[in-house]
Amino acid sequence: MKLHGMLRSYQSMLSANHHHGLTHDEVLNTLIQSEWEERENKKISRNLRLAKFRYGASIEEINFTAARGLDKTQVLRLADTSFIGKKENILITGATGVGKSYLASALGNQACQSGYRTLYFNTQKLFTKLKMLKADGSYTREIARIEKYDLLILDDFGLAHLDNTARMFLLEIIEDRHGRKSTIISSQLPVAQWYEVIGESTVADAILDRMVHTAHRIELKGDSMRKK
Repeated sequence: MKLHGMLRSYQSMLSANHHHGLTHDEVLNTLIQSEWEERENKKISRNLRLAKFRYGASIEEINFTAARGLDKTQVLRLADTSFIGKKENILITGATGVGKSYLASALGNQACQSGYRTLYFNTQKLFTKLKMLKADGSYTREIARIEKYDLLILDDFGLAHLDNTARMFLLEIIEDRHGRKSTIISSQLPVAQWYEVIGESTVADAILDRMVHTAHRIELKGDSMRKK
């Protein structure tokens, strides 16, 4: 039955002779709790491994003292991951080096800790990967895989204008997830400039209408944190 947590807990009790002072119910409760914790820890480790974050970031290590307009109350509210249960999105913008990717990864890490399946991509690398998969016929399978994740993080969006292929990739991803799953997008560009980066007005309208209007917005300011 693969009850490894129970086995380890039972062996620990035997070696320490702790079981003698416990009732049968207390022993059973301890074993069940140990098994539950073992499985939860494995689930979290698996989620973190599959997410493939750029940074090993955490909410606890975010610097809220730097002058970059980061609202601690807002971040901590988002860190409870209820936005994922509500199928809401987060848009993080700001100049290079202000901590957009770190913040996105920290929220993703928190999602993994809460049991949500999370996937991180550099946006440009994702589009390059999808173009290769389109050529070998495995594109549909990858898109279906991405759709299943509770939280998708698209980092460094807007570094280059989208060509028609990338534009349609983004539309399909956003359309599949709209109202069903949550997405975090980080970008150096203000949201007002995303329309131009996406290009082709009809597609841009469709994407932004699904992503922007009801999303949580975090606009970081100040100097690059890398200088510090």
